[in-house]
Amino acid sequence: FGSNAFKANDWSLQWNLLVLFKPNLTTCSNTNISLINIPANATWIQNGMTVAGSNGKGIGTNQVNEPYGLFLDDQQTVVIADQMNHRITQWKNDNKNNEQVIAGDNGDRSALNQLNQPTDVLIGKETDSLIICDHGNRRVVQWSCRSGAKEGIVVAGDQGTGTALTQLSYPYGLFNDTLYTLYVADSWNHRVIRWIQGVKQGTVIVGGNGAGAGANQFSVPVALSFDRHGNLYVVDHDNNRIQRFSIE
Repeated sequence: FGSNAFKANDWSLQWNLLVLFKPNLTTCSNTNISLINIPANATWIQNGMTVAGSNGKGIGTNQVNEPYGLFLDDQQTVVIADQMNHRITQWKNDNKNNEQVIAGDNGDRSALNQLNQPTDVLIGKETDSLIICDHGNRRVVQWSCRSGAKEGIVVAGDQGTGTALTQLSYPYGLFNDTLYTLYVADSWNHRVIRWIQGVKQGTVIVGGNGAGAGANQFSVPVALSFDRHGNLYVVDHDNNRIQRFSIE
């Protein structure tokens, strides 16, 4: 990162499995993770259970290749950004040896049926679609979850590398709020950008002041989230810190 910012295939550490750690508590039947209230004193079983991968790096239906991000749906299906296989896969609960490719897997170029090193994935319930951070193509794409979908549509970026509000530069992380507004960690532009549904360009909400360690700067932000009050938290990778930006 930083002046030597890298793509994920430059990492010497490669993780090719996902491990589930079950908490020692009982939750209600609603499995929507955003509604689960985990007690502050909860503890977790210390031996994890592999739910996807752990069969070496590869393209097989029981393999992943440097997975980066994931999303867990209401049926406990694990949806994975299988980064170096350039695809999004899903693994049904308790079936770790049989993945299903649901987006990409057509090479690492920029056609609408292709992905290039996807790093994050969300599920947009209102559109029944995946929202994919297509890192290497410098864009965010929406891909229908309906069976038979062959390609995605661009919802942000895909205008080359640059700092214009229509552009993204190797984004890493996504957040989608209840109003379906998309927030992107625009990593190499050192900013967080907001993209309202249906608009042609984004709005910088924090950062965008060059790479640096100032309170209004980032150096390669890679992930973001909001608390219930609307305060923004950003993983500021190269500055080795987490920044909070309070809502006004």
